[in-house]
Amino acid sequence: MSPVSPVRETDASGATTTREARVISGLVLRTRKGGLSVRVQGRTLAVTTAMVALLMVGMVVTLTSGDYELSVGEVLQAVVGNGSGGADFIVNTLRMPRLLTAMCVGAALAVSGAILQSLTGNALGSPDIIGFTNGSAVGALVVIIVLHGSMTQIAVGALIGGLATAVVMYLLMLGRGLQGFRLVVVGIGVSALLLAVNSYLITRATWQEALEAQAWLIGSLSNRGWPHANAILVAVAVLLPLALALSRRLSMVEMGDTTAMALGVGVARTRTALLVISVALAAFATAVTGPIWFIALAAPQLARKLTGASGPALLPAALMGALLLTASDLLAQRLFAPALLPVGTATGIIGGLYLIWLLVTESRKSRV
Repeated sequence: MSPVSPVRETDASGATTTREARVISGLVLRTRKGGLSVRVQGRTLAVTTAMVALLMVGMVVTLTSGDYELSVGEVLQAVVGNGSGGADFIVNTLRMPRLLTAMCVGAALAVSGAILQSLTGNALGSPDIIGFTNGSAVGALVVIIVLHGSMTQIAVGALIGGLATAVVMYLLMLGRGLQGFRLVVVGIGVSALLLAVNSYLITRATWQEALEAQAWLIGSLSNRGWPHANAILVAVAVLLPLALALSRRLSMVEMGDTTAMALGVGVARTRTALLVISVALAAFATAVTGPIWFIALAAPQLARKLTGASGPALLPAALMGALLLTASDLLAQRLFAPALLPVGTATGIIGGLYLIWLLVTESRKSRV
């Protein structure tokens, strides 16, 4: 455990707060000229390696098991293009795009949640709670019920809805700063309003439109093909490196605005950039699968507890999110077969129990 010492700081309003400054230990790797350095902690490395191993196991089980059992060799042959027609169809058309979609959506939601929790300093800071997910749902429902759009148009509508929600929240907080507790409170209010809008849209829909809308709102990986996988792969490939590049500044912002500014961090610009990245990750993920609840809430906290990291731990969070959603989808497919249980239902059940535990834990801490 790293040693902890109290640090007193004064914010812009003149209020004095006491924070814990953690002395971080670990191995530092630097380039020869010193232009790039990376701190590697043994516990974080061990946990990250274990999650990668578990994720690989999940991938193998997903690709080889099911109604049609395949060996590892048959899967590898299908992946490189030398498999039989049946194996090629099962692996490359049915299972692989669904698996990649689950991994990327889980990683995107987890990193989005990790950024928001770090920015707000609140365990409830996630796109599920703050309202970005419901904003994406509004955009999708408008396309389904009002515009009668295709699946591609529904995805675009969900993306626009999530980004529009972020703009509205920014305008509501304009001039007051993107401070943690305020962002959570405003987000909860906006989320409740958007949930009411979703309910209204469904009541105005036809029977068929309501069924389609409800199916999308549950959140599912069924019938996800390469267009879905490619879309979220591109989003993660672009946004995740940006988030990792800003992770050091995010760690400094966690230490408080005064300390971060003293270290040369543009706090307002950093908060805004990270918020945009977080919203974009959540919006793209929701656009591809529909709302997948509680991955963004639970994965960052589990990763942080396991690694013991003092910072946001974005990479472990991404791996944890990918692992949780892949495992949840695998269990939903195998345990409830032949019934088709949407993965959003599985994560909702597990996440609801986790949220109850989290609220009880936070309540006990506040009493102490």
